[in-house]
Amino acid sequence: MAKIKHNNFLDTVDNVIADAKSAGIIHLHAEDSRLSGRYITINGIQCYHFGTTGYLGLEQDSRIKTAAVQAILRYGTQFPLSKTYIAHPLYAQLEEKLELLFNNPVIVTKNSTLGHLAVIPTVVRDEDAVLLDHQVHWSVQNAAQLLKVRGIPVHLIRHNNLEMLESLLKKLSSKVSKIWYMADGVYSMYGDYAPVKELLALSKKYPQLHLYFDDVHGMSWKGKNGMGYVMSQLENLPEHVLVFGTLSKTFGASGSVLVCSNKKLYNQIKNFGGPLTFSAQLEPSAVGAAIASAAIHLSDEIYSLQDELKQRIDYFNRLLSKTKLPLIATNDSPVFYIGTGLPATGYQLVKRLMDGGFFVNLGLFPAVPVKNTGVRITISTHNRFEDIKLLTEALVIHYDKALADTGNSTTRVGKAFRMNFQETPPLPIKHEVLRLEEFTRISEVDKSLWNDTVGKNNMMDWDGLQFLENTFQGQAAQEHNWNFKYLQIMDDLNQPVLMGFVTESLWKNDMLSPPAVSKKLEEQREQNPYAQTSRVLALGCLFTEGKHLYVNSKHPQVNEALACFLEYLEALSQKLEVSLTVLRDFDTGSIWSKTFQNQGYIPIDMPDSCVVFELDQKNDAAYSNYLSKRSQKHFKKDIQPYEELIKMQIISAPGTKTIQLFYGLYKQVKAKNFGLNTFTYPLAVFQNMSKHPNWEFIVLKAKSDDRILGVMFCYKNYSGTYVPSLIGMDYSYLEAFQTYRQLLYQSILRARQLKFTQIDFGVSASFEKRKLGATLIPKQAFLQTDDNFLLEQLEMMRTSN
Repeated sequence: MAKIKHNNFLDTVDNVIADAKSAGIIHLHAEDSRLSGRYITINGIQCYHFGTTGYLGLEQDSRIKTAAVQAILRYGTQFPLSKTYIAHPLYAQLEEKLELLFNNPVIVTKNSTLGHLAVIPTVVRDEDAVLLDHQVHWSVQNAAQLLKVRGIPVHLIRHNNLEMLESLLKKLSSKVSKIWYMADGVYSMYGDYAPVKELLALSKKYPQLHLYFDDVHGMSWKGKNGMGYVMSQLENLPEHVLVFGTLSKTFGASGSVLVCSNKKLYNQIKNFGGPLTFSAQLEPSAVGAAIASAAIHLSDEIYSLQDELKQRIDYFNRLLSKTKLPLIATNDSPVFYIGTGLPATGYQLVKRLMDGGFFVNLGLFPAVPVKNTGVRITISTHNRFEDIKLLTEALVIHYDKALADTGNSTTRVGKAFRMNFQETPPLPIKHEVLRLEEFTRISEVDKSLWNDTVGKNNMMDWDGLQFLENTFQGQAAQEHNWNFKYLQIMDDLNQPVLMGFVTESLWKNDMLSPPAVSKKLEEQREQNPYAQTSRVLALGCLFTEGKHLYVNSKHPQVNEALACFLEYLEALSQKLEVSLTVLRDFDTGSIWSKTFQNQGYIPIDMPDSCVVFELDQKNDAAYSNYLSKRSQKHFKKDIQPYEELIKMQIISAPGTKTIQLFYGLYKQVKAKNFGLNTFTYPLAVFQNMSKHPNWEFIVLKAKSDDRILGVMFCYKNYSGTYVPSLIGMDYSYLEAFQTYRQLLYQSILRARQLKFTQIDFGVSASFEKRKLGATLIPKQAFLQTDDNFLLEQLEMMRTSN
């Protein structure tokens, strides 16, 4: 079947990051001539520094800095040789100290990202499988992607979900040798921990389970000799557990370190771990600094530093407990996360704090779900107690103001994080003048009002929606029962500011994924028809395409109406407990894009919409005269010669047997179309078409023997828009009669005959439709979900094909 354009996840991320950059809160530059750790200067403002990951302040320790300088003076700025051949003169000393520190063999790597790239493809064998906590650091996920080329199964597990982990262990245990579970020791956004002891217990129950921890955020401030959080949970390091620590961040130097008690694995990694062999080794300055830091870690001084940090963490926790600020995870790590829910609130809060002299980080998509935006604060020994007190006071003041300015509330924040927070002023904006009305049947909506606003588009006129209601309710299968909601927002003069409709229905998660992903999932659905499906609240419905939302952009209260609409959707999605909310089919670059993103929606590219405009002005007998010269060549070669082989018939009310025949042709097309992967419609849809005056069927037959080659299912909108909505074809004759192209062309001829002004050709086969004069309109959708698991799972499947 013809191809369609699919969204690239990287484009979505780029769009979100660009939005944050334009808000002036990321991609910043420190302007200090010297750094102390306590302050950092941004945009001319000296800020208290609450964004470092150097939790113990060792990066400013004079002994470590001196060691780095001396190493440069003695050995140069770098030692440009592969460590496989010969190591820098200081390396042996560093490795000796680190083995004393960890009481286990170690391997030093350039950084954790290269370290994972070296270790993961080496230790994971072709007969193994990998399970990733879906919040594990990007560097681990990226390294695991390399395994897919070798056919190694890689699956995501919901964050710290041991039940889901055990379920997959049972499923995979008979199919693979080892099962590697990969997680962070301390998670960098919320500061929460991996359930290390519970995972060890699970590995005793399932001996195939091997554990791989990235503990770079747990290093130095936790554990004996600063070995880190994970090592602090272990009496000793089992051979089936690998732990990555860091020599940067809290350690105060540069590089990373793998701790491995399994001698066989250790030797394999040491002998040939890709980047270990082919990448440059640590610079002399980094090695010298790491040796000096290791000496501190091996002394009792490390415990004094850990205690200093703990006192500050405890102090901040006590101060926060006296406020109503929504702290997402309460623990004793140096990472704190204050939820804002909406990105707009997060942007404003971070900017307010920076302008007030406090540097903090923003947690935003894709590091966290877009609705779980928040302020990430890190505490270090650089922070004085009075600094922490000032920060808390500023948070209380600016948090409430950020809520007020963005129409947010702590109640909404709590719902976004599935937590209960006591309400604090300000409450959400009240829409006193505007009136939102919700209807569950189109018959309750004024027909003229609807048709003059939303109804001019596609098959979304009043009669078309009544057809959809009657068709997609009371069906046997859950995927064919849709919950319709119509809404209108009126001003005090009873004029519409916004109108539209939404549906709640079951979607395949891969609906807009590349065909290779859908084909793989359809294999799973042979056993479980509802594998990888979700309840979705969507603007419009799966049967319609185009402008589902009427917005009077010139109305003085349009922004208030949009805010009211989005609050309505938020409340409805929570009431219906859907997994995903989708605002569909907006023109790329829509003026509402920023509004949607600020309210917690992420943009994705949709397939192009294909529309033939001003058809009523193309009156020449030969329609091909209106095509470009290039398209005319296509027409003469691929369409015109086949016209003499076929004949076209318009059927308005086909009988039962004919509809069954048409339905069979539709299913042939549906079975091959993975580009837009939806559930197959039931026969009842087509039976209802045959009884509805707005539907007609363009039937293509062979002149020679009346064989039915294909059928186009077309809706006639009252406003003069012709909608070839679905297609059915006999693939036995596809090439011989060029059935698809003929049906497209015959649809144009039929619309001209009816004197219609426009043809909505839908989203597939844009190349073929453009050659017949259709204009391609780039489209976007905006998604909102409670967590990133579904999106990341589909992206992982996409990158494996």
